[in-house]
Amino acid sequence: MAEQLKSLMGDEYAEEDAVKVRAQIESELQENKINRDVFGLNPILMSFRTALLELEEIGMKRDCVLSILLYNSVANESLTIEQVEKEYGASIAHIIRGLVRIHELYRKSPVIESENFRNLLLSFAEDMRVVLIMISERVVLMRHIRDTENNEAQQKVAEEASYLYAPLAHKLGLYKLKSELEDLSLKYLEHDAYYMIKEKLNETKRSRDAYIEKFIKPIAEKLDAMGIKSHIKGRTKSIHSIWQKMKKQQCGFEGIYDLFAIRIIIDSPLSEEKMQCWQTYSLITDMYQPNPKRLRDWLSVPKSNGYESLHITVLGPEQKWVEVQIRTERMDEIAEKGLAAHWRYKGIKGDSGIDDWLNNIRAALEAGDSLQLMDQFKMDLYEDEVFVFTPKGDLLKFPKGSTVLDFAYHIHSGVGNKCVGGKINGRNVSFREVLHSGDTIGILTQNNQTPKQEWLNIVQSSRAKSKIRLALKELKVKDGVFAKEMLERKFKNRKIELEESVLYHLISKMGFKETSDFYRQLVDEKIDINDVVDGYIAEKEHGANQKMGAAIRSAEEFVLDKDNNANSFRTKSSDDELVIDRNLKGVDYSLAQCCHPIYGDQIFGFVTVNGGIKIHCQDCPNAPELRKRFGYRIVKARWSGKGTSQYNITLRVVGNDDLGIVNNITSIISKEQKIVMKSINIDSHDGLFSGNLNVLIDDTSKLDALLKKLRTVKGVKSVTRL
Repeated sequence: MAEQLKSLMGDEYAEEDAVKVRAQIESELQENKINRDVFGLNPILMSFRTALLELEEIGMKRDCVLSILLYNSVANESLTIEQVEKEYGASIAHIIRGLVRIHELYRKSPVIESENFRNLLLSFAEDMRVVLIMISERVVLMRHIRDTENNEAQQKVAEEASYLYAPLAHKLGLYKLKSELEDLSLKYLEHDAYYMIKEKLNETKRSRDAYIEKFIKPIAEKLDAMGIKSHIKGRTKSIHSIWQKMKKQQCGFEGIYDLFAIRIIIDSPLSEEKMQCWQTYSLITDMYQPNPKRLRDWLSVPKSNGYESLHITVLGPEQKWVEVQIRTERMDEIAEKGLAAHWRYKGIKGDSGIDDWLNNIRAALEAGDSLQLMDQFKMDLYEDEVFVFTPKGDLLKFPKGSTVLDFAYHIHSGVGNKCVGGKINGRNVSFREVLHSGDTIGILTQNNQTPKQEWLNIVQSSRAKSKIRLALKELKVKDGVFAKEMLERKFKNRKIELEESVLYHLISKMGFKETSDFYRQLVDEKIDINDVVDGYIAEKEHGANQKMGAAIRSAEEFVLDKDNNANSFRTKSSDDELVIDRNLKGVDYSLAQCCHPIYGDQIFGFVTVNGGIKIHCQDCPNAPELRKRFGYRIVKARWSGKGTSQYNITLRVVGNDDLGIVNNITSIISKEQKIVMKSINIDSHDGLFSGNLNVLIDDTSKLDALLKKLRTVKGVKSVTRL
C-alpha cells in the first residue's frame, strides 16, 4: 500500500515525510494507542486506503495524504496540531484542524439530514480539502462495513452517505464517488432491493451488451459515411437510479425499459455543434421509429446548470425502446463534470454563492494547481448566512449579523418579547450578541420585560422585525386602555365630567400628534396626571369664555401662518385631523349614506375623487375595504362643540305582532323632545312584525336613550340602528 502511495504521489513524494510518518505510527503501536473503530476496523489501514482513493479519484497529493495519515495521531492525542505544523508545515496543520472541527460538530448530534447541516458542514470546514477528505473517507468506510455485526452503526453511516455525502460529491463533480455512495447506501439500507437489481443486471448483461453492439453498429457506419466524427457508447444505469425509477413508476425490474442509454458523442467545431447534432438526430429517426412524447431538446434551451443534449427514445431492433443521447465533446464534458466545466467554457458562474465557490474548487482540482488555489477557499461560501444550534441540537439559519434577540423571536414571539439575554455555548451574553456559525444558543427571559422601539435596530431578520413591530403596536393599545382608565378614574374622583373633545384639544396643545404617544408617556409617568387634569380644567374654562364672547382671545392660541405673505393667523390644532362642527367653512364635506353618521359617533373622513370629503362611521361596513384599498385617502376626523343639527337615521325594530305594539312604539318617539319621526314601514309575517323607523335625532346620547326605551316595550325583541 505504501508503494502504491509512493507511485501515485510522484514528484511530491518525499522520503523524509515517509520516515517520520512511519516512526509516528510505530510509536503509537508500541504504546497501544491504536484502537479499532465501532466496526472493528483498523484506523491505520483505513487511513491508507482513504489516501489511495483520494489520490486515484481526486488527485490532491502531499498535503491531503499526510493530513489523512496523521489525523488519527492528533485524534488520539499522540500528536498536537502545533507539532504537526512544526514538523510538516502550516497547510497540513490547517487541514487537520478543519477535520477536528468537523468531528466536534458531529458530536453535537444535530439533525444532519437537513440542508442546513450540509451548508454548515461546508462553511465550517473553511478549507475545501477537508470536505474532499471526508467524502473519500466515507466511500472507503462504506466499502468495508458489509460484514459488521453493528447494524445500528452501519445503518447510520449509510443514511449519512445517502443524504449528506452523495449530494456533496455530486456538487463537486465527483460523479463516480457519488454513484458508489448511492449504490452502497442502498445495499445497506434496502438489502433485498439492491441484490435483486444486481442479479437481474448480471443475468441480462451478455444479452444487453450484444443488443447495444447490434444497435450502434449501423449508426456508426452511416455517421462515418456522412463525414461526422463521433464515438458511441452504451451506459448501464446505476443500481440506485434503477431502484428510484422502479419506485417512481411503481413497477418491477422488467417494467424499466431504459436500463441503459446510448450516447453519441460528436467531435465537432463549436460553430457546427447544433447542425451536426440535428443531422445525427435526423439520421437516427430515419433508421428507427421515434417516440415524439419522449423528445427532450436541451440543445435549443439548455438546462439552468448548463446541461446541453438531445434525448430521443426510438423503437430499436426486437421492438425494444432505446434512449439515445446526442451531444458534442464539449457538451459531454459539461454533463460529466457539472457546473465547473460550464464555467470554464462559457465564463458563466452558477446562480448562487455555493455554485461559484464549488466551480472554482473543481477548476482548481482539474488544473492541478491545487496547493496555491485551494488556500484561498476559506469562509466566503456563506458570507451572508450563519448556522446555529438550539440546546436540543436543531439547526437554524439566520442572516449574517443576527443577534441572540433574532434567535429568541425565531423560537417564539413570546420568548422574544420577554428576552433579557442569552447563553452562547454555555456563556452568559447580552441579547445584542452577534451569532456565529456552530454556536449553541439558549435564551434567558424575565416576565417583566417588554419590547422596546430600539430593538428594531438590534435584530437583522425580517421575521424578528415584524414580530417586534406587532408587539409594540399591541403594547401601545394596551397602554392606551390602561392610561385612559387611569385618567377617567382621576376625573371621577375630582367630580369632573370628561369631554373627549376638550381632552383631544389639550393633547394636541401639549404637542402630541398621536393620542397613543400621550397615553404611553402617561403610563411611563413622564407626564404628571395631576398636571393633565389641571390643564383640562383650564382648557374647558377657556373654551366656555370663548363661547360667551366675554374674553379676548389669547395670542397663545395662534401661530403665524408662514405659508401666507400676509399677516394672517390660524388656530392651533392637529395638522392631520378634521374637526367637524357647525362653524367649519372652506371644506366640502358630507355625511355618507352607507352608515349615516351622527354627532357622537366615532368617525373618519374619506377624500372622494372630486376632492370632497365623505364622513363615515368607524364601524361602517365599507370601512375595512376603504382602509385596505385607499389608505392614503383616509383623514382623521372628530366632532367638536355640541350637536346643533338633526341627523337622519333608520332603526330596525322586530317584535311580536301584538295589538297596540306599533302604537306604543310611535307614542314613545313622539314624546321624546327634539326627535322627529319622518316615516314608518311595518311588515307582518307568521306572528312577527318587522319595521324600519326613519327619525331625525341630535346625537348618539339621545339615540342611546331612545334605543333603551324602545327595548323595554313589551313584545319588542330587538331594536338596531341601520
